[in-house]
Amino acid sequence: MELAFLDPLYEHPGPWASVYVDLSRHTENMAHERTLTADALSGQLAAQGADERTCRAVRDAVHDLRHATDPHGRALFARDGRVVLDTPLARRPAVGSTAHWSPLPHTAPLLELAGEDPLCLVAYIDRRGADFELRSSALGSRDAGTVTGRQWPLRETGSAAWSERHFQLKVENTWEHNTAEVAEALAACQEETRADLLILVGDVRERRSVHELLPRHLRDRVTETGHGAGSRLLDGDVERIREEHVRQRAADDLGRFLAARAPGPDGRARAVEGVPAVIEAAREHRIDELLVRLDGSDAHTEVWVGEDPDQLAVRRGDLRAFGEREAWPARADDALVRAMVATGAPAVSVTVVDDTDAPVGGLGALLRWT
Repeated sequence: MELAFLDPLYEHPGPWASVYVDLSRHTENMAHERTLTADALSGQLAAQGADERTCRAVRDAVHDLRHATDPHGRALFARDGRVVLDTPLARRPAVGSTAHWSPLPHTAPLLELAGEDPLCLVAYIDRRGADFELRSSALGSRDAGTVTGRQWPLRETGSAAWSERHFQLKVENTWEHNTAEVAEALAACQEETRADLLILVGDVRERRSVHELLPRHLRDRVTETGHGAGSRLLDGDVERIREEHVRQRAADDLGRFLAARAPGPDGRARAVEGVPAVIEAAREHRIDELLVRLDGSDAHTEVWVGEDPDQLAVRRGDLRAFGEREAWPARADDALVRAMVATGAPAVSVTVVDDTDAPVGGLGALLRWT
């Protein structure tokens, strides 16, 4: 997950109000329920020591969402009486609406709740050409163009006569021409839109032909559906494909981490795990990608941070030894996310079944150098 959208949160010091609002319920009493939620979240912040102006800003922002049709929810981050960032969620908060008041923004849950929102380019293919459609959680769906190939001849015959075989060859040539045009246009549309996934819908022959004609670097992005020509994908179909893509990406990242933590030919590992090692790598700007298991025991471990993102240490005394006079306690995952934003490194939320394969304590990192 790229973290550049969090930049505004680290342009000013804390403390910060971090609020996750569940907007997944849509009932007749929705407006009233969300008004109560706004009051409750403001009260939670006040109980944790938040100033009145920031509590009011959060209450007003959540109250303004009382008629929102968001399918999942929002994350709001506020300080000094102003909401600095309001971002939609790709999944509903599992524990409902929550509010946190802390020295750093509580951003770690976004790795799972905002997560990746792959942009899908859907191609509805038939023998005449294709219609393109863009789909994502944030975008919804919108038309992305049409390809119209040769329109004649398109129907095969069952005759064995020479003239009919000649006609059938022309049909084959028409299909091949149209398939090539669809593949070329699909590749161009992907380059323009930067779509993460290509979903092919249509009869098997047309889907497979387009797939095989796509540039090699795009073929791993392609998913062929079981829907035939004339079908349209439902939101649930697209969501399942997107979720599988995100799961596979996370599994690939975890696989690279597991391979990298074994010593290489030079005897050094290209990955680290556990709070002390990951904190040290972050302080030295050596992290290429951060891996976080949000339910890991170390994710909420208290570390110490200074004003700058690379001022972080396991112990307060260590931070002072690095020359930092001011220090505040913070969750390890939130401190590491801030460090990743500063260095431009991505972070990923990983979920594994076997604890022995997870980063120790739930925190790990692939390194830029050892």
